[in-house]
Amino acid sequence: MASRGTGTYDFMSKAGRENFPVALRMLPVHYRNHLAAVYGFARFVDDLGDEGEPGDRLRLLDDVETDLDRLYEGSGPRLPVVRALTRTVESCAVPAEPFRRLLEANRRDQTVTRYDTFDDLLGYCELSANPVGHIVLHVFASADPPRLAWSDRVCSALQILEHCQDVGEDHARGRIYLPARDLRRFGCVEADLSSRATPGRLRRVVALQAVRAAEMLREGRPLVASLSGYARPAVAGYVAGGLATVAALDRAGHDVLRRAVRPRRGRLLAAWLRILTTWR
Repeated sequence: MASRGTGTYDFMSKAGRENFPVALRMLPVHYRNHLAAVYGFARFVDDLGDEGEPGDRLRLLDDVETDLDRLYEGSGPRLPVVRALTRTVESCAVPAEPFRRLLEANRRDQTVTRYDTFDDLLGYCELSANPVGHIVLHVFASADPPRLAWSDRVCSALQILEHCQDVGEDHARGRIYLPARDLRRFGCVEADLSSRATPGRLRRVVALQAVRAAEMLREGRPLVASLSGYARPAVAGYVAGGLATVAALDRAGHDVLRRAVRPRRGRLLAAWLRILTTWR
């Protein structure tokens, strides 16, 4: 879940735009407005981190954090994208910390472009993906410690799948989000990431990440089961999008360089309905 972001906006944007359009349309307008404000902020921050002049990016991210301080101090933010969060922050009691972590993820992207282990990558997801899940749970008044922990597994899984889908695009930006240890284990070289078709050894690395992500999504089952009201179909939509992406990667033989690998709309809907009816 537009320009390509490092993850904070992009994986949630895709979830909203592609993964469960039916679920989004069924939400009351105030929920849609809150989510739009959150995604707008995350997208803006990602664009600064990706599209701003390299020498200006850290300063611009600091400017956003200063404006976020104004929002939480009640002095009135100056940036429209931060000002748009005012109603969401006030009515949903969203804390500042998840927004700050999104900013920190984009700061990290300016200096860290490789991750050695899968655990290292999960540490990045703690900044780039998991905060969005926390904010979403606050929007639905469902943010308690067990749900936040389950949400972290789901959001990290979605981020990992995003990295699997966008191996070539990430590499073109100078970033590699596949764990270096796994790349070495399967004998990959960096040139593999810019091939026109995905070499078999790189496909095995992508397949390994997809298996890990699928297991993490299944670990999110208690989250869906614990929710009621509009939160349940919305969150089920995110999980369904992730599981449908895992299936799409498998059908494509994990060849993510030849063409974009995206789940079909019908399979997304089927996965969403299956989760709503069986994850109890």
